[in-house]
Amino acid sequence: MSVLLILAIVIVVLLVVMLARRNGAASQQTSLEDARADAQRWYERLGGQLMNLHGDDAAARQALADAGERYNAAGGQLQQAKTVHQFALARESALEGLNYVRAARVAMGIDPGPDLPPLSTAQGVGQLTREREVTVQGQHYKAGPQPQPDMPYYYPGGRVQGRPVPAGWYSTPVWKTALGAGAGALGGLLIFDALFSPSFGDTGYGDGYQDGFQDAAQDFGGGADGMYDAGSFDNGGYDGGGYDGGGQDFGGFDGGDFGGGDFGGDF
Repeated sequence: MSVLLILAIVIVVLLVVMLARRNGAASQQTSLEDARADAQRWYERLGGQLMNLHGDDAAARQALADAGERYNAAGGQLQQAKTVHQFALARESALEGLNYVRAARVAMGIDPGPDLPPLSTAQGVGQLTREREVTVQGQHYKAGPQPQPDMPYYYPGGRVQGRPVPAGWYSTPVWKTALGAGAGALGGLLIFDALFSPSFGDTGYGDGYQDGFQDAAQDFGGGADGMYDAGSFDNGGYDGGGYDGGGQDFGGFDGGDFGGGDFGGDF
């Protein structure tokens, strides 16, 4: 009698385990199909936008070209995706492309369309609200909230070399790997620090840089007036300790070429 009871308990346990596994597999399959459908939806929406838009000016053409690049990337990711995470990456690429489409529509002077879900890669980086203009190692750079003839490159926001780079229009696509490497790692860091640190232009590049850089990081977290939308920057997410600006003479950096000295003064 006891043997039969034990056998019955074992059978019941096995049935429960098999049922749990079946339900778990069904749930995973459902999540996978949902992720696939969501990524496919944004991908198809991006394709439709690209088919119907044709820009004439440089900023619109560049934004649409970047959108097409993300469309191709999302398509390749969708073809190879087999997990929820991989479909999420394809979705992110499609959403990046749609952000470029919105930028192209702004450059063309038409309604940008409905808001998009936030990009996971752009969380906490904020967006430019006024123009910035600096000279780093003999090269001139500009960035601002609206497209200009000399600022035709849009960036939806993200982190480059550990630095949060806000969404906006730029004179040079310094975030791209090839061009960023061509400018040199140090050059890229100086460009980002000069454009986005309100204290950098005032203190100059030297002994006062580190203190000014830390102050800038605190200002970012407080939603400083002017450069970033209040609250859009991620609580001081700018890593002020990751770059040691003191004690080394890198040369080539003109501490006085910060748009006539107004850089940081009206931050």
